[in-house]
Amino acid sequence: MSTMQRSRPAKTVSSAPAYRAFLRELLSFGLVGFVGTLIMIFGANLMRAWLGGSPVTSVAVPTILSTLSSYLLNRYWTFRHRDSEGSGREFAIFFALNGIGLGIQVLCTGFTYYTLGLHGGIAYNLGLLAGVVFSSAFRYWSYKKWVFTPAAA
Repeated sequence: MSTMQRSRPAKTVSSAPAYRAFLRELLSFGLVGFVGTLIMIFGANLMRAWLGGSPVTSVAVPTILSTLSSYLLNRYWTFRHRDSEGSGREFAIFFALNGIGLGIQVLCTGFTYYTLGLHGGIAYNLGLLAGVVFSSAFRYWSYKKWVFTPAAA
């Protein structure tokens, strides 16, 4: 004689705790930012040293190229779980916010070069890195708020 067992509701696995999702998103954003920073720093130094560009132009052009790669990587990797689908509006807002980020970057570089009068390579790169830190903080906050919005419930 066999006994039948009552079925029990299956235990559901809860999704990763919020802090883990945040850390994963932040690390992905950081890696994308790192790639973008490499594009910007190598491009800026290349334009300044070998092509004779001005310090401000040497930051602006590579930052625009870095922004394009960052948009694609953030849209299709870092924030792929967010609601937006890569619309023209999202793209425009992303570039507008990056324009502000570029402004922060240029201000840091210009301040180092023109205000402080530090023209050496180390000072130039320290100004670039200060701009990266301040503009990255702004970009992360603004992307989450206005570009890659949470999925609607």
